[in-house]
Amino acid sequence: MTAVLATRAPAGARLEVDLGAVANNTRLLSACTPGALMAVVKADGFGHGAVGVARTALAHGASWLGVTSIDEALALRAAGLRAPVLSWLNTVDADFVAAVGAGVDVAVPSLAHLEAVTRAGIGARVHLHLDTGMARDGAAPHEWPALCRAARRAERSGVLRVVGVMGHLGCSDVPDDPANAAGRTAFDWGVGVARGAGLRPPLRHLAATAATLTDPASLHTMSRVGAGLVGIDPSGTTRLSPALTLTAPVVGTRRVAAGTSVGYGHAWRADRATTLALLPLGYADGLPRTTGGRAQVWLAGRRRAVVGRISMDQVVVDLGDDAVLPGAVATVFGPGHHGEPTAAEWAAWADTIEHEIVTGIGARVARG
Repeated sequence: MTAVLATRAPAGARLEVDLGAVANNTRLLSACTPGALMAVVKADGFGHGAVGVARTALAHGASWLGVTSIDEALALRAAGLRAPVLSWLNTVDADFVAAVGAGVDVAVPSLAHLEAVTRAGIGARVHLHLDTGMARDGAAPHEWPALCRAARRAERSGVLRVVGVMGHLGCSDVPDDPANAAGRTAFDWGVGVARGAGLRPPLRHLAATAATLTDPASLHTMSRVGAGLVGIDPSGTTRLSPALTLTAPVVGTRRVAAGTSVGYGHAWRADRATTLALLPLGYADGLPRTTGGRAQVWLAGRRRAVVGRISMDQVVVDLGDDAVLPGAVATVFGPGHHGEPTAAEWAAWADTIEHEIVTGIGARVARG
């Protein structure tokens, strides 16, 4: 058994973001909707960097930004972004005073949230949030009429302005799922109830990425797109441009005999003499442990199988009889233009979705 190690430690794993791809995706998505486009940059821009994705999207067709928490919204303001921002997932004791002061719109999914926002001071802009069929965030339908009436009273008192009604479709990744029609009907009913209460919100938004691409009936005055900005189409109907590339250097290689076991549990055993390469990243960096034995990387002009279990900090790949020197760079995933695996393939190997792969890359992976 012969091992070759790097004479000096190579740089670690690195994540590169292609903002040109974000620009292309934004233009495509903007062309799909007759209304405004909200660039959703929650979860640090789906792992791509919220500020960079936001700036790029705003320069190429988006006019709004969307995040979950008020803290995320305030971070965008601190970075100098002045476009309208909506925050839609907050506890009732969230800092609505700071949101109002920073000109951040907030979603209101309950009477308790409405009361909290009214206490934040004059000038709040709110989007009433209706649960259109997911039993998740948003007011339940039986609570909606009372919420609309209370919001109208608050609006008449001058404390706040209701500028939007929002919902979300739970099955838009399957365009012909009957739940989508039910969700659209629920949303239309919710808008009608709001109008019946005397509200006239200029913004109505239901569609996210998949619905924006496949379901014109769900398009209203605005669409919220997040995954699509970074090249993920949950519906699988549209070719978008993946924006993320994850690389890692070879730390060392070793020649091993047939029968050599690799990694924890000896989950893989060499059936021939072969050369193994070690990469310095693992499940602590976001590679799903369950992909060991199925995943591949691109290294030295070919796809190489990941062998053995993925460890917290280490991945072993099989080079066969090829010679690769320490410091050579492996592409873990990328757009796929040169034969490298994609985030979609890693998601398939892990039996999950691309969103989980791209948002799960750990903080110790350098960003470029």
